[in-house]
Amino acid sequence: MNKSVLFFLVLLLSVFCACNNYNNGNASPPPNVRTDSANFTQVQWRDSVIDFGTVTKGEKVHIKYTCKNIGDKPLFIYYVRPGCGCTVADYTKAAIPPGNTGEINAEFDSNHGIIGQVRKTISVETNTTNASPRLIFFGTVKDNKQAGDTAKKTS
Repeated sequence: MNKSVLFFLVLLLSVFCACNNYNNGNASPPPNVRTDSANFTQVQWRDSVIDFGTVTKGEKVHIKYTCKNIGDKPLFIYYVRPGCGCTVADYTKAAIPPGNTGEINAEFDSNHGIIGQVRKTISVETNTTNASPRLIFFGTVKDNKQAGDTAKKTS
């Protein structure tokens, strides 16, 4: 068999597999996810604002946001960007079928020179008719010295 014909058959098989994955909710977002209003859905966020409480400088805070696809088309989270370098985020990259949930998992590193009250945001874009919120988390970061002084006073 000619190498170009074999290559074409493998490529064709790959396309069919990719289409099958989309139907099963395992695909990455289609290239026109931002503009194809025929495939827009609706999302509901369980918590778009989270208070992580008080941590000591140097601790990492794990924050989980959960969303539910309340529409009738697959939901795609296609853009997630923390507002600063002290936060990293990962998210559900597969299609979220109607009625199912997805997550954005963030990690805030309090070792980035911030002492006192902090308020951070994460920008999110989805293929929805309702606006995706800017996710927010906040709390207090205590200095290592303050934490040590408090421990000495209570001993």
